[in-house]
Amino acid sequence: MTQVLIIDDERPIRNSLREILEYEKLKISEATNAEEALDILEKKKFDLVLCDIKMPGMDGIELLSKINENTPELPVIMISGHGNVETAVDALKKGAYDFIEKPIDLNRLLVTVRNALDRASLVQETKTLRKKLPRTKESPIVGKSPEIQYVTDMIEKVAPTDARVFITGPNGTGKELVAHQIHKQSARAKAPFIEVNCAAIPSELIESELFGHEKGAFTSAIKQRKGKFELSEGGTLFLDEIGDMSLSAQAKVLRALQENKITRVGGDKSIHVNVRVIAATNKDLKKMIAEGDFREDLYHRIGVIIIKVPSLNNRTGDIPILMDYFLEKLCSEQGITTKLIEQQAVDLLTEKQWTGNIRELRNVIERLIILSDKKITAKNVEQYV
Repeated sequence: MTQVLIIDDERPIRNSLREILEYEKLKISEATNAEEALDILEKKKFDLVLCDIKMPGMDGIELLSKINENTPELPVIMISGHGNVETAVDALKKGAYDFIEKPIDLNRLLVTVRNALDRASLVQETKTLRKKLPRTKESPIVGKSPEIQYVTDMIEKVAPTDARVFITGPNGTGKELVAHQIHKQSARAKAPFIEVNCAAIPSELIESELFGHEKGAFTSAIKQRKGKFELSEGGTLFLDEIGDMSLSAQAKVLRALQENKITRVGGDKSIHVNVRVIAATNKDLKKMIAEGDFREDLYHRIGVIIIKVPSLNNRTGDIPILMDYFLEKLCSEQGITTKLIEQQAVDLLTEKQWTGNIRELRNVIERLIILSDKKITAKNVEQYV
């Protein structure tokens, strides 16, 4: 049964909250002050905490900080009869899930509690699934050329900041990998990394995908759904192929970046989001701006830091290193001994024009591994590439 802890020094408030939440089949525990609450939290696991702000001794904001230190994944809803904008903002900055004013509105309370429990459940499911997934080594950025060294240097400089990054470069050059590395090396590394391929989502669905929707917002909206902005809370949202985003979606993304707030499709409530946005495209956005297909103000919002990933043809010195990397990785994945490759075959592949960049090189190496015998020869390259 779902366990909820109510912390309030006023008995009538505790009784009212207990009555409401027990009707929702929740198991309720009570504490009259912060010290008592900390003692209870040490002995028992809870799914949600409702905490008053004004209490004798340690107040709710200080208690919130201690709860976040000990159990950062535990959602805490703050309650106050002396609420104002500054208090609410302070509570949210300190890690509260939400803020509710007294006298408590029943519908607001129930919606907030259900959303907080849904989020906690999703976090727990994600942790469980991650434990079940086989541990695979994350792909590094491979290469020693000056061109790719410039990219890795840029990543090291911008990753620790919260600056928005715009990644450009042809298809198949590894823009997604650059975004992953920025997230991995940032303070947000333990939070979600959510990717949205804007080119793969129909224009009429992109807004729902990014911002979520309320029940009944459109014909197939049978229940409320959170969008990618909310799901990447505290982490990084990677908008791949942002040049394919519709102008209406661009306007909403711009507002989200300006105000750190989003509104679900079919809703009117502004939802605060704490998300670092990284965008990427292979298109010429300046040309699209001139043609009226991309918003100039959005371009300047996403392009605080611009990282251009070079094509493989502009870093040919890395091709032999990449070949060795893919040979070892792909043979390991297929459970076979790493195949050798003749120098003549390496020379032929280095001279080739790679229009599909690293993605094409990987596919070619996989093809040669499958179709060649114990060693990849120049004849294999001439035959299969």
